[in-house]
Amino acid sequence: MPTLAQSLHSHDLGHLRIIAQLWGVDLLAKERGEAYEELAELLLEGQLVNEVIDALPTEARNALNALAQREGRMPWVAFIRRFGEAREVGPGHRDREEIHLNPISTTEVLYYRALLARAFFDSSSGAQEFAYLPDELLEIIRAREEDQVAPEIEFGHLAHPDQRARVTLADDHLLDDMTTVIAALRLGWDEPPFPLDTSLDFILDLLPAAHLRTTDGLQTDVVKTFVETERSKILAQLTHDWRESEALDELRQLPDLIFEGAWTNPALDTRQTILASLETIPREKWWSLNSFVAAIKEHNPDFQRTAGDYDAWFIRRTEDNTALRGFEYWDAVEGALIRYFITGPLHWLGLVDLASPSEDGPVTAFRVRFTTSAKPEDAKINISTSGLITVPRYAPRVARYIIARFCSWEFSKNPDEYRYQITPSALEKAREQELKVSHLIGALKKYSSASVPPLLVRTLQRWEVNGTEARVETISVLRLSKPEDLDALRKSKAGRFLGEALGPTAVIIKSGASSKVMAALVEMGIFMKDEIEK
Repeated sequence: MPTLAQSLHSHDLGHLRIIAQLWGVDLLAKERGEAYEELAELLLEGQLVNEVIDALPTEARNALNALAQREGRMPWVAFIRRFGEAREVGPGHRDREEIHLNPISTTEVLYYRALLARAFFDSSSGAQEFAYLPDELLEIIRAREEDQVAPEIEFGHLAHPDQRARVTLADDHLLDDMTTVIAALRLGWDEPPFPLDTSLDFILDLLPAAHLRTTDGLQTDVVKTFVETERSKILAQLTHDWRESEALDELRQLPDLIFEGAWTNPALDTRQTILASLETIPREKWWSLNSFVAAIKEHNPDFQRTAGDYDAWFIRRTEDNTALRGFEYWDAVEGALIRYFITGPLHWLGLVDLASPSEDGPVTAFRVRFTTSAKPEDAKINISTSGLITVPRYAPRVARYIIARFCSWEFSKNPDEYRYQITPSALEKAREQELKVSHLIGALKKYSSASVPPLLVRTLQRWEVNGTEARVETISVLRLSKPEDLDALRKSKAGRFLGEALGPTAVIIKSGASSKVMAALVEMGIFMKDEIEK
């Protein structure tokens, strides 16, 4: 940062005399070139700086500490939003009205005492105006902070009992949803055929963070480790991968917002800042979600926009297409992101319990856990003689992953079980992926609650040798009233559209040929009624 003398150099002589007056020192120089150097020496003499700071209002001292905690500078727009505007007036108006004696904000209190300066500095987004502390003042304020025990900010307060009437405990369902998504991707689907308990967007972003998927597709070795590793260990690993990921961007996962343009946001820094705020909350205590969001808005509103610029990101609200630009939309973007962190990833990773006033009410409270928890995978699968397989949620994930690739997926109303049906088409798709029926039979024998029905095993083995030996088809059958009419039709130009005879007056019409047969019958003086017409 610039020195105090360099910061004073930008002020006119009248402003320098105001600073001297407010500090209680005598400024003797008559020219500005001499005055700013003389004033800098006077202000830094002895303990005068500490005496002036001690006499400041509490909010002004807090503002100086906020700057010191940010390496001595903060974007000007962010500073004045938090500590108030500074009036833009010329020297004549300033001296005539003596506005320094009646400041309208903390910003003016500090600015007219030279405890706060403003200037343009280079930033990641180009030249930007900052509020800053001159070097000597920054060192003094830092020394003051070291001598004082600063009270820890507690973000929010305990939830009221009525805010936590309905509790939803965190669990490890994320592991099951990830297994579902991975199996679907291996089958060539973009997404599973049934909704998830967690979030498809979050899982699709988590897969690369956990090295399960790259631009080349799923990494089979890593997937094998994932489905075979103990639930508690793999959940802890996923949590670590999520915390450290620079690419996973929770902001872009918000379902009610549309993001446009090429701007980027600091996803990793944002995640770490929110997690740091959660560290101030006592574990195993129900905490008000609204108060937590409000506290961050008060103490650290620019947690993801370090430049304090709320106009650079192009975000629109899906509901009404409103452009969310400006700090007035903080709750719709930053506030929504904080709520998503808690009710989404942190809950899905087993780190946070949630609560609401009623069964269908919004989340109003949360409880940070000491540790995550995961149950053992020791449940057994059930197999019917018809090939219907029921897999409990806590059966080994590796078993469900294998079964899912050999079967058609059936919807289950029970959220703690998965249902699969062995079908020829599913077996054929597995064969195309070079999977063998013996893999399925081995998994069924290893993980089932009872012996696999012998008939089912023989049927699977027979299919592997002979393929599909029976099929059901939808066909169109033409029925005429007289045998001679069928004979005449066979001899007509439409005869090539007729298939196998089913009797003297019935015949199969080849697929897609009904209209041609109907036209030929009209020429024979016979009207045909198409029973499959809609």
